[in-house]
Amino acid sequence: MDILLDTQILLWAISGDKRLTPKSRDIFLDPDNVLYFSIAGYWEIAIKVSIGKLKLKKQWPRTIKREMQKNYIKLLPITMAHCNKIAKLPFHHRDPFDRIMIAQAQTENMTLLSADPQLNKYEVTVIL
Repeated sequence: MDILLDTQILLWAISGDKRLTPKSRDIFLDPDNVLYFSIAGYWEIAIKVSIGKLKLKKQWPRTIKREMQKNYIKLLPITMAHCNKIAKLPFHHRDPFDRIMIAQAQTENMTLLSADPQLNKYEVTVIL
């Protein structure tokens, strides 16, 4: 199964955070799943670190890159098709990072692994 990791899920999975549910951990570790992380999630991390909303160690870019390689997580770019899909999404959720990930999951026929129940309001498979 193709799995798009929400930003929280990636951070929790690579840090061993207890907020990652056993179900999400199993999906993350299942070698039959192909894991993706959106460049939008990386952008979200960078913005939140820069404004002080997210506290990470100084070497966070290197850590994320290493963990993505170690866990065979593919970086998903943002395409014009993803952006076009956003224009058609209802505003159940206003967070621009979540909205692009929803559009990506829909466009690429991926399952979104997230901790945000609001995402279930969209026509996308979400595993919480």
